[in-house]
Amino acid sequence: MSLLTALRAALLPAGLNLVAALPVDRYDRDVPEAYRLRKRSPAARSIVVIGNGGGEFWRGFQRFCSEHPGFFDRSDPLDEYTARIVERLVAPLMAGGHLTGRIVYPFQFEAEPVSFVHLGMLAGMGSRSVLGVLVHPEYGPWIALRAAIVLDDEIEPTAVIPFDPCGTCADKACSAACPASAVGDHGWDIPGCTAHRVEREADCTDRCHARWHCVYGQAHRYPSDALAYHQRRALAVMRMHHGS
Repeated sequence: MSLLTALRAALLPAGLNLVAALPVDRYDRDVPEAYRLRKRSPAARSIVVIGNGGGEFWRGFQRFCSEHPGFFDRSDPLDEYTARIVERLVAPLMAGGHLTGRIVYPFQFEAEPVSFVHLGMLAGMGSRSVLGVLVHPEYGPWIALRAAIVLDDEIEPTAVIPFDPCGTCADKACSAACPASAVGDHGWDIPGCTAHRVEREADCTDRCHARWHCVYGQAHRYPSDALAYHQRRALAVMRMHHGS
């Protein structure tokens, strides 16, 4: 059984249903020098990207929180849960396959500056969108990249199917839905979005309206409590930087 097949089988029950691989050299060619992996890990050969599409990963997190009172009140409960799940499921497979490498996370960017947007695109997990997030052919914008395994071993890369979600979209429902007019052919106007959210919080408290109305993956939208969780945390970051 290949590593990717084993990982998919192990991670699927946890809601981590997106697993793909790419060579380190392909990633390093596409990113700024500060993000390149070979400069920090000269032996690295392959990267396995792990993510979720839809809401099953969140539901697993909610069950874990209900079984561990007080966990949800930690400073970064979802990130901590992610690391627990990934390391518990991945480490035995790496050991069993005599593979060497390490796990990196998007929430550890300051210590380990890896561009997960590039990883996701190059591994075929989604394409850039005007929403500021990757859009997957099946799950639409309802995906998240949770972790990556940087391996010192070469494994077969995942085939990448070309996908241009915004260039082929005639509806542009995301642009019409954004109350700040911060999404359009120009892309995502981050300063405009930030100013609107900080000054008129009620407009976008429970969801990003542009993301909600994206025509792709509507059957896989995140649960309402997941949306509210992410919106609250994004707003806290926006408030820190607004006007600075």
